[in-house]
Amino acid sequence: MKALQQLVLFSVFLLWHPVCIAAAQENRPNVIIIFVDDLGYADIGPFGAKKTSTPNLDRMARHGRRFTDFYASAPVCTPSRASLMTGCYPRRVGLDQNERGQWVLFPGNHKGLNPDEITIAEILKSRGYATACVGKWHLGDQPRFLPTNHGFDSYFGIPFSNDMGHFNPQRGYPPLPLMHGENVIEEEPNQALLTKRYTEEAICFMKANRDDPFFLYLPHTMPHIPIDASVEFKGKSGNGILGDAVQEIDWSTGRIMNTLKTLGIENNTLVVFTSDNGGTFRSKSSNAPLRGQKGEILEGGMRVCTLMQWPGKIPAGTSCSELATTMDLMPTIATLTGAEIPDDRVIDGHDIWPLISGEPDAETPHEAFYYYWMGHLAAVRSDQWKLHVARIQRNRNGVSMTLVSELYDLNNDIGESTNVAEQHPQVVRRLRALVTKARNDLGDGPKLGAHTRSAGYVEAARYLTQNRAKNQEQP
Repeated sequence: MKALQQLVLFSVFLLWHPVCIAAAQENRPNVIIIFVDDLGYADIGPFGAKKTSTPNLDRMARHGRRFTDFYASAPVCTPSRASLMTGCYPRRVGLDQNERGQWVLFPGNHKGLNPDEITIAEILKSRGYATACVGKWHLGDQPRFLPTNHGFDSYFGIPFSNDMGHFNPQRGYPPLPLMHGENVIEEEPNQALLTKRYTEEAICFMKANRDDPFFLYLPHTMPHIPIDASVEFKGKSGNGILGDAVQEIDWSTGRIMNTLKTLGIENNTLVVFTSDNGGTFRSKSSNAPLRGQKGEILEGGMRVCTLMQWPGKIPAGTSCSELATTMDLMPTIATLTGAEIPDDRVIDGHDIWPLISGEPDAETPHEAFYYYWMGHLAAVRSDQWKLHVARIQRNRNGVSMTLVSELYDLNNDIGESTNVAEQHPQVVRRLRALVTKARNDLGDGPKLGAHTRSAGYVEAARYLTQNRAKNQEQP
């Protein structure tokens, strides 16, 4: 009798199991990634801003989850964005610097994100998602490198930093292009209106795809220098133009969240809000209590304020202090949507859904996190320990590097002020072994890694807009 019952139960399971798999496969949540440019760790309310009011982000923190130990993979734009799109260290995909050894891509550069790389957008396209990129791309401005050739159905925005136009006339930049798809629709657009225009374009995309799963990538241009804001926000924050721009980004985020609610799709949408790197002191950005700023491998350059919300899926009003990175978003989103993670290449990110969903006792999946500066391995973090192995500086003569051995306990010294290497020699040895592992795998400076890939390259690169200086002069 017992054997018969087991046979019946097993038969029911066989019938029920495919139904569950099919249901899981049809669970395709919308995904929105809001990626802010040069936003400081403490530039928004949920992370300690005092002078700038961010009520919509405050609300997002109350309804979602803060991530206090969340990292961009680089302290500057291009390499950071390469990681977000591919789930890999920038060194892995050849975008740790441009072809001239500079740390970001400039107008008319020959390099860009290799079309052979697989992006978040391409993964989601395989699951029937509508995809849009609205804002700053900065992964190459040649046609084969643009968003529409990396899985995005549509693109509206500026393909690189907003200072790479006539804001810097002495560098011979061509006019700053505003693009729709692969076409330049304006030269030197009014930057005060960019956040507003991006927001309206994003909302139009959301409304047009309300009945189908969609992926919206919204990489804001602001508050990268030259910072600007619309007349409704300029001079209103009490924290200078930085505060004005951040408050407009907060308004934009509120519009996005309210649109989700109005469309009735809020409960089926994962929203991620984060930054491409830390804030810069030039803009009076705050990374407190972290030390350092954009362009540095100190925590202030690479640890970024991060919020995530998904009603019913992410526990409201909570925080996560486990190490996680922008590289983790691609594999996590792939798993959530039933998409396949590429298995023919190394992917450095991990599925961090247990951390996002607040699973009890969930721990970081990273054995180590590596801090690269323009292709040079400068530090490693494992658990609460961060070991600096090189101090790298850029000067008139190029790049200078000094080897160091500085160990910091980030749990008790978030400002990296007290070197405890002598007190913990066993930790130093363990982290140095991880450094060796990274040098063999990813490389370091001129040393090539065993598992790196090449960036895309176009021999006859052209500017998107007519150059007003010498056509061949590059920044």
